[in-house]
Amino acid sequence: MKEQQDITRWLPATKKEVEMRGWNELDVILFSGDAYVDHPAFGPAVIGRIIESEGYRIAIVPQPNWQDDLRDFRKLGKPKYFFGVTSGCMDSMVNHYTANKRLRSTDAYTPGGETGFRPDYAVTTYSKILKSINPDIPVIIGGIEASLRRVTHYDYWSDKLMPSILETSGADLLVYGMGEQALKEILKLLKKGVPFHQLTMVKQTAYIRDQSKGVPKNSNWKDITINSHQDCLKDKKAFAANFKQVEQESNKVSANRIIQSISEKTLIINPPFQTMTEKEIDASFDMSYTRLPHPKYKKRGAIPAYEMIKFSINMHRGCFGGCSFCTISAHQGKFIASRSQKSILNEVEQVVNMPGFKGYISDLGGPSANMYKMKGAVQAICDKCILPSCIHPVVCSNLDTSHSQLTEIYRKVDEHPTVKKAFVGSGIRHDLLTRSYNKKADASINDYMVQLLTRHVSGRLKVAPEHTSADILKIMRKPSFDHFKEFKKMFDRIDRKLGLNQQLVPYFISGHPGCREEDMANLAVETKELGLKLEYVQDFTPTPMTVATVMYYSGLHPYTLKKYYTPKSKQEKINQHRFFFWYKKENRDWIRKRLTEAKRSDLIKKLLSTDKKELHQGKKPDKKTLSKPHGRHRRVRNKS
Repeated sequence: MKEQQDITRWLPATKKEVEMRGWNELDVILFSGDAYVDHPAFGPAVIGRIIESEGYRIAIVPQPNWQDDLRDFRKLGKPKYFFGVTSGCMDSMVNHYTANKRLRSTDAYTPGGETGFRPDYAVTTYSKILKSINPDIPVIIGGIEASLRRVTHYDYWSDKLMPSILETSGADLLVYGMGEQALKEILKLLKKGVPFHQLTMVKQTAYIRDQSKGVPKNSNWKDITINSHQDCLKDKKAFAANFKQVEQESNKVSANRIIQSISEKTLIINPPFQTMTEKEIDASFDMSYTRLPHPKYKKRGAIPAYEMIKFSINMHRGCFGGCSFCTISAHQGKFIASRSQKSILNEVEQVVNMPGFKGYISDLGGPSANMYKMKGAVQAICDKCILPSCIHPVVCSNLDTSHSQLTEIYRKVDEHPTVKKAFVGSGIRHDLLTRSYNKKADASINDYMVQLLTRHVSGRLKVAPEHTSADILKIMRKPSFDHFKEFKKMFDRIDRKLGLNQQLVPYFISGHPGCREEDMANLAVETKELGLKLEYVQDFTPTPMTVATVMYYSGLHPYTLKKYYTPKSKQEKINQHRFFFWYKKENRDWIRKRLTEAKRSDLIKKLLSTDKKELHQGKKPDKKTLSKPHGRHRRVRNKS
């Protein structure tokens, strides 16, 4: 009896668990590419708990076998309302392949880190199977894979321009972004008896219909028509031009409806909901999660992604950085949705009572750790804004960048008698803490830096200048490297004053659109002159719905339609990557030859001259840290 009571703390994941609840029919069945972890950092769990909280009978089928007789897709029968499909917390192709398209040896969202438990293009594969078995039951797709593929997009792994995932998957409805608000609206309408095919006015959803049926009228929405999928296939400029409109509409407070033709069909993307209120985001995090993997995985080994975040706390969503290579704002939006202090501290209480907790919270963070509670001072100004970033090319004069509420949270968590230390594992935006760039910075940044460095850093602080070239940084929507230098001075000053002996760890990207070998050589020289020996490296990976990916495919910047060089071949990428490791003996002759051919003897002298002074290396990062993803397609944060 005890086992039955324990297992019912999770959403049912087997037919036996459904029967334990006395259910003879399910309202919704959710299929996920991830193992089932009942934790608020895992999107499928959030979606499942929301459906449950609305009074529906929900079951989850994690990592169904798509290669046998498809029994996993049949075992729970037909749901009353719809099937839900998500690839999980990551795009399945990013999960499977490296930037060089090599198959990864582990899957962080599978017990034991084993691979082979999800297909390529998981959303499409699962949806097609479900529609073939149950053509009469609607399929709703969501999560990051569906969200970022909602319109014509470039797929790096097949090297093709693909139509909306609604077309390739055969799904009936797509929920994009963080899906709680749209899902609640869908459930509310279904409960009222509205037929599924009439769910055409739900915000933050997309669907396809025959052109003969026209576009449903809505007097509250304006429509914009973007270049058709067929035109995009014929003309890369048409594809690039589309992105500007899609990105702007994705980040408006009051957006327009987007219409696109796909052969004889019409793709309709409804405007997004406004940013979640504090009450709404609290409700998502405050549900009755067990915060544990489903018990059926006990004999299969630990789930790496869960082990990484099980004692972490996500305090907000969204990112107003708008970096050109990043998918966060495309999925979570640029406006910050922050949890209440009460909700965060309640979660701290849950964490300290979890099995295995030894006093250390691994992360008090978010997509960018230091954006908590930041928003426009005058909402009316934000309401009119169409810019993709609030801090590029300058920090918006309307943006409140005070770090005081964030520092207060850190201190309150610090005061908890069971917490020995709460780390900030998420990367911080150093430009918000640099007075040379953030002209609105107040005294709160000093308090924040001291609190951060003395109580919340484990010896290394991660920041992401990304490059040193002014031209590349402009494309990336990142500030001048001079501002990183200013931040480093501030970091070093506090470090020396307090005797902390900590290391500043910068992230850089090679192979980014617009970047040439000479830019990488300059990067190597500038970082060497700062006493940095780079060990954290990242090759640019094109992922759907980013400025940089559009540039990679089309060679054009979507906002200016200006042409840019883009390194595409494997050899070009390897060559750029080698400049990170100028200090390795096997690279020195090669670098000398390349720079000689480029007639840059000045760089040879700066980069390869022997110097008796040892470069400052600080503490070497451990292998586990080095293996962590760059954070631009986050394994944990991109949920629901």
